[in-house]
Amino acid sequence: MDNKWGEGAMAMAATSAAALPEAEHSAQLRRAVIASTVGTAIEWYDFFLYGTAAGLVFGKLYFPNNDPLSATLLAFGTYFIGFVGRPIGAAIFGHYGDRIGRKATLIATLLCMGLATFAIAFVPTYASIGIWGAILLTVLRMIQGIGVGGEWGGSVLLAMEWSRTHHQRGLVAAWPQFGVPCGLLLSNLAVLAFSAWATGDDFLTWGWRIPFALSIVLVGVGLWIRLGIMETPVFQEVLDKEKTEKAPVLEVIKKHPKEIILSALLRMSEQAPFYVFTAFIFAYAVGTLKMSRDLILGAVMVAACVSFITIPLAGHLSDKIGRKNMYLIGVVVMGLFGFLYFGMVDTAIPSAVFIAIVLSLIPHDLQYGPQAALIAESFTPRLRYSGASLGYQLASIIAGGPAPLIATALFAAYHTGYAIAIYIAACAVISLVSAALMPDYTGKDISAEYDSPTVAAE
Repeated sequence: MDNKWGEGAMAMAATSAAALPEAEHSAQLRRAVIASTVGTAIEWYDFFLYGTAAGLVFGKLYFPNNDPLSATLLAFGTYFIGFVGRPIGAAIFGHYGDRIGRKATLIATLLCMGLATFAIAFVPTYASIGIWGAILLTVLRMIQGIGVGGEWGGSVLLAMEWSRTHHQRGLVAAWPQFGVPCGLLLSNLAVLAFSAWATGDDFLTWGWRIPFALSIVLVGVGLWIRLGIMETPVFQEVLDKEKTEKAPVLEVIKKHPKEIILSALLRMSEQAPFYVFTAFIFAYAVGTLKMSRDLILGAVMVAACVSFITIPLAGHLSDKIGRKNMYLIGVVVMGLFGFLYFGMVDTAIPSAVFIAIVLSLIPHDLQYGPQAALIAESFTPRLRYSGASLGYQLASIIAGGPAPLIATALFAAYHTGYAIAIYIAACAVISLVSAALMPDYTGKDISAEYDSPTVAAE
């Protein structure tokens, strides 16, 4: 392939993005959406790969002296550390994203995530270096979390802030969300392929490491794409008018505390069930119900393929009926679906389990599609990267990170999946209230500073 993409971006660098002709602006929008989606898919491949490995092999390799339940809990404990790193990454990269720009920051997040994932492929097991293997795994997982913590806000803004049409931002911002099912599909496909190739003890010995090592190739692809894009018109205007803040993270906490807290809480019914459906299910179905690993991997991959349709569709519908309305519909569906899901999974009938897993991401996607625009639009442009990232990633500590641990503990205590369904319903109640209180900027101009005198007077 030639370098026209990169050369075109460099040639336009000195020109204000706002002054671009319509045709060139549309081309830049397409490039921004592609760069966001591909980069996000790569980062989520890395992040999800760890979750799959945690449910299947890490307990056996890094905590072999524990009983299976304790080993699973410890493996998901290292998994949780990645979620602790996400708000840290949101603060670090949010600062630079609102100071120097979306593009440069996204290149840094991709490198942070990719190099950590590559290194996981070479971590020795307990048999080689004892507990130090688990410690190294935990440190690298933390670095992964920091990388993905800065990725989401930048990738969403890179796409959304190129959109000139106020009535398509939900769809445009949903495309970076599309990277989640892409990453989920790729990570599970990689594990499935190498578990088929390296069967039995070979998969435990070295087969699981290859998908982690291959991430370095994907990082190279992502860097090549992201280096060829321009800064967003909205942030370029912030730079041109010298409106950047010295400490954007502190400023957004001071000016938008409500939006940050609500952003985190409204994600409870989206993020917590997602990690139950895509990470905990491996330990539960394979370890507890003694079902085929390949069946569960295949079902999760089909569910990810369904999300290719439902995420952008939900984003598009939010442009029609409003972000908040679309989100609330998804929350209600999720609150009810948990009971259907575990009712089917607990039968241990392969066809019923397969259908339950395939359907599981639809209630998630009804929220995840409009979620990017709903959260990002709630923050003023000069503080948007920091605010959106902090709100989004704080949910990782209260929702996504502890979800597999809570699900494992609930099943250990009550011996029924319905206990986990009640947990999902409780998350939905929290999200219902939080989403109802969130501001809705569907169809409104988001390029001007929300707290400027002219905007405040309108």
